[in-house]
Amino acid sequence: MSNIASFTRVAAASVRVHLGDISANEREIASAIKDLESQGAKIAVFPELCLTGYTLGDLLLHELVQREALAACVRLAEGTGKMAVVVGLPLSDRGRLFNCAAVLYDGKIRGIVPKTYLPNGNEFYETRWFVSGKQASGTAVIAGESVPFRSELLFDLGDCRFAVEICEDLWTPMPPSSRYAIMGADIIVNPSASNALVGKHPYRRELLSQQSARLYAGYAYACAAFGESTSDLVFCGYTAVYENGRALSEGKRFTPTGGQAIADVDVGRLRFQRQRNGSYFQQYEDNQEDMTTVVLCGAASPSADQKIMRTLDPLPFVPTGADASERMDEIVRIQTTGLMTRLDAIGCHDLVVGVSGGLDSTLALLIAVRAYKELGLDLKGIHAITMPGMGTGARTKSNADKLMEALGVSSSEISIEKSVRQHFSDIGHDESTHDVTYENAQARERTQILMDYANKVNGIVLGTGDMSEMALGFCTYNGDHMSMYNVNCSVPKTLVKGLVKYLGETCFDAVVRDICMDIIDTPISPELLPVTEGELSQRTEDILGDYALHDFFLYHMMDSGSAPDKLKRMASQAFEGVYDPEKIATQLATFLRRFFTQQFKRNCVPDGPKVGSIGLSPRGDLRMPSDMSWQMWKDHVISTK
Repeated sequence: MSNIASFTRVAAASVRVHLGDISANEREIASAIKDLESQGAKIAVFPELCLTGYTLGDLLLHELVQREALAACVRLAEGTGKMAVVVGLPLSDRGRLFNCAAVLYDGKIRGIVPKTYLPNGNEFYETRWFVSGKQASGTAVIAGESVPFRSELLFDLGDCRFAVEICEDLWTPMPPSSRYAIMGADIIVNPSASNALVGKHPYRRELLSQQSARLYAGYAYACAAFGESTSDLVFCGYTAVYENGRALSEGKRFTPTGGQAIADVDVGRLRFQRQRNGSYFQQYEDNQEDMTTVVLCGAASPSADQKIMRTLDPLPFVPTGADASERMDEIVRIQTTGLMTRLDAIGCHDLVVGVSGGLDSTLALLIAVRAYKELGLDLKGIHAITMPGMGTGARTKSNADKLMEALGVSSSEISIEKSVRQHFSDIGHDESTHDVTYENAQARERTQILMDYANKVNGIVLGTGDMSEMALGFCTYNGDHMSMYNVNCSVPKTLVKGLVKYLGETCFDAVVRDICMDIIDTPISPELLPVTEGELSQRTEDILGDYALHDFFLYHMMDSGSAPDKLKRMASQAFEGVYDPEKIATQLATFLRRFFTQQFKRNCVPDGPKVGSIGLSPRGDLRMPSDMSWQMWKDHVISTK
């Protein structure tokens, strides 16, 4: 049975605490372990001191409590299989008492991790009972066997590695998890007992988010829950699994039965991003620890017939949620500021842009108007030109005219039909042959007009092509491929619609808004083949396939280095009920073929601002040879069909 490459299913669980009743706590944990195993989890973490209860106080010092907790831990270990389980207990060694997390796997206790930093202020006073994990001896004898006993333990499951830090360790200025990640831990698990306070939960979530993002790591957190002493404190039982700043799953809080969070952490993505970040391992020499690696065994990835347990957004470039408008505004401001800076730097007050009535040129024109308003420049310095040709549709032409008028920019109409036909005659091309020569001659003629007009007005040409087109090479070399600055260069097609809608609704009047909405509803087309009774005869997505799939592939290949089998599996789940597997596989082959064979166009693109985490600029995000072979990717696409 094949595995979904790079995913590890991680769980965080809080259970009802029976304070001081170790046998009852053991039963709660054992039941939860079976439940998590049935869900395919490979790593599971339970709260701090969950076998005794965190709030047991001075009774933690009693030998009976310590002995019974260790015995319960051994019994829990004997019941484990190929899922690593992390539970909390007090452990006495050489007369010292440690606050510990035991890692259980395949019938045995495989390692004991002591807490390093002990809180001792306000409502916490752990130094009353425990000593720091720095005093751990390195090994402990449990049930007649020597077990690794120190904070610096790295547990290797084969295709992922994890480490443990306990509660307060995360809240310190230099959390141990930072060292663990540099030394190779893909996932950090945290058994915790952090009490609930007004305002504390948002801070804790931000702390977990930031630490997982800083480390490019998965982070599973399980907090003490219902049943702990409420003499002074209440514990909410928060559980969560984070990945690189994002909460993949969060359990319910304040429930009498505890909470549970479970998700598939994309370890392959995390490793890709660590390798891509040149500064990540520069601190290796300064943070080396004599880490002990505990080798566990067994595959950690969920099998290919299992659903990936995480949300897979079919439109990963498009902002959603409560902050969607804020993120849209940020993108628009980046584009606008990029153009403003370029105009100011070269002392340019005149801008030339081709307006087709399509989405891309609409976005570029709206950004240009915003930039001119911010700079206090005359909008008549924006020279918007429509260049109707053989394939221009009546609807797009009308929208282009109305938009230019509504925005108050300088507008011109320059037909390309006569000049293109003369060009066909000059090179001996049969106009009835609607091939790539027929199409590209029109795109290059339009670019020549824009460039020459820019010379005439002492201005620059504003590019309109988007990142999706550049990824697929769906542009004419030295035609729409070329400009003097391109504000859309890192905006994918699926995001262009949202930005045009946002700008139309929030930055301009009702007339512009209505024009924008009609442009959004118009089919995407290069308009290079003759129209039929004024209607478009050419639709881009009929040629290339749906941009939603192409952008999905682009995002995950650039964001995580995903291979074809992983791209296909993720797309099948994200677009379930929308595209069948054959459609996804066919379009994936199209995407990869075009992506790897069209780098020569990307290697000489104009300047433009990066707006998100993904970009294709050869000067920054993607340095790739133009003449490489894509055979290996092609073979993998075929093998996954």
